[in-house]
Amino acid sequence: MNKVDAASRDSAKTGLGIGQLLALVRRPSWLVGTLMLGVAIVLQLISLFLAPLTVVQPLGALALVITAYLNARATGTRLETTAIRAILMCVGGIGVFVGVAAVTTTSVPIETQQLVIVLIILTCVLAILAVGFVLLRKRSPTVFYIIAGGVLFGFVASLAKVVIVRVQTIALHGFKLVPGDGLTIVALVAIIVAALSGSYLVQTAYSSGPPDLVVAGLTVIDPMVGVTIGIVVLGEATAAPWWAGVVFVLAGASAVFGVFQLSRRNQPQLTDPRK
Repeated sequence: MNKVDAASRDSAKTGLGIGQLLALVRRPSWLVGTLMLGVAIVLQLISLFLAPLTVVQPLGALALVITAYLNARATGTRLETTAIRAILMCVGGIGVFVGVAAVTTTSVPIETQQLVIVLIILTCVLAILAVGFVLLRKRSPTVFYIIAGGVLFGFVASLAKVVIVRVQTIALHGFKLVPGDGLTIVALVAIIVAALSGSYLVQTAYSSGPPDLVVAGLTVIDPMVGVTIGIVVLGEATAAPWWAGVVFVLAGASAVFGVFQLSRRNQPQLTDPRK
């Protein structure tokens, strides 16, 4: 992404142009990364079929940890004590969160009302981001693109979970459709819109700021949005005991703090498959 931006006459900080997007498509490294992203999406969909959203989404925060380790190996540098401590906080927080979520949360049937709520929230978010794209992209482009992209990717995973559960429910009823099942098609369209918009914003974020900041931001915002929707809207933690909520907050805070500490260390630029 940075090479494409450098070779272009126009800056991508206020949004990628058509020429820059076409230049990305012609780069083999970008195509390989996109192919790997496609494989990752398939694996994530399988994970969402097997486990609740609150279990699957937090695991995405491990991307920054893995990337930091691989970059250290590739560049022949050693991770400092502060970086190791941050990695332990991130891994430990995620491990505790996922461990507790695995035994206290569960996938539940998605009612039409819940799907409507998610779609309404996404519509409002898209409208707000459209206004923000016009007003904020010149003032703080990198931060805006990171937050916007992370939020939209969080909705992509949430809607994917909704669609998977809805299809399961339809199958259990012998594929006898009811009026509310038409919203499942709307959800599929919403996934495509959110995924394309999020991908554009993330690519633009890479062109307007350091990759390590983009990776750190995405690995925090994406899971936070997905977990919030899973707990608040989809009701995956309805049967969880009160102490589970406390553990979720503390473990999540530990992982978020570790990610930010890791992103602040002086290290080679990080990479991400969504570039």
